[in-house]
Order: sequence, then C-alpha cells, then structure tokens
Amino acid sequence: MRAIFNLGDQKSFDLVVRAEDTASFETGIVHPVYATFALGRDAEWCCRLFVLEMKEEDEEGIGTFLSINHTSPALLGSAIKIIATVIKLERNEIICGYEVFAGERRIAYGEQGQKILKKGKLSALFAELDI
Repeated sequence: MRAIFNLGDQKSFDLVVRAEDTASFETGIVHPVYATFALGRDAEWCCRLFVLEMKEEDEEGIGTFLSINHTSPALLGSAIKIIATVIKLERNEIICGYEVFAGERRIAYGEQGQKILKKGKLSALFAELDI
C-alpha cells in the first residue's frame, strides 16, 4: 500500500441525478429525488478514489462502514458534487468525511471507511463464508 495521502487531502466526484438514482423500490418510484441509497453508493465511490491510487497491484480495498446524514433533497437532473476528505489514516485503513452538494446547497454528509488488504487474504476470507 502506498502512503501517498495526508489528513485533509480531498477528492471530488460530479454527477447528474438520473432516473435510476431516484428513490424507488419494488412498488415503484417513491419520490423523483436522489435516493439515499444512490447517494451512499456515490459517496463511497468518491472516497474509493483515494484507494485506487493507494493500493498495489496485489491489493484491493474493502468498505468497512458508511454513515449518511441526508438533510435535503436533490431533484432529478440536479448537478451533484461530492467532496471526500481524508480524516484518518491508520495502518491499512483510510477514513474519509464527505459532503454532498446540489449547487451551493449541502444535501448530505457523513463518513466512509475502507481497508486495503492483499487480494489473497480477501479471497480466503470470502471462501470461508457459507453460501
């Protein structure tokens, strides 16, 4: 694992809310707004941008937690910016805080954690799981 980032370093990710990002379940669309679960997926991706540069060829990142405080809606078609900030680096773990904006309005914030492990170790852990 490459130790190339410091506390306070940032990455960002921009997107536009699409129909598949809206709050919908088996019963149909609930609201035509950016769903919390889609927001979580995109926040995790933004935080993973650090891992993509940190991991070696024989390593992979794995998520350890995700917290989401979804405080305001964003309509279908809204331009979204997610900003992830490194708040903790310890051994093979990186924890990011993130904020999500629709224009100037903050619509969510939270934290996300990932560990970087050898691919062989991950494969062994997965093989131990009951299916």
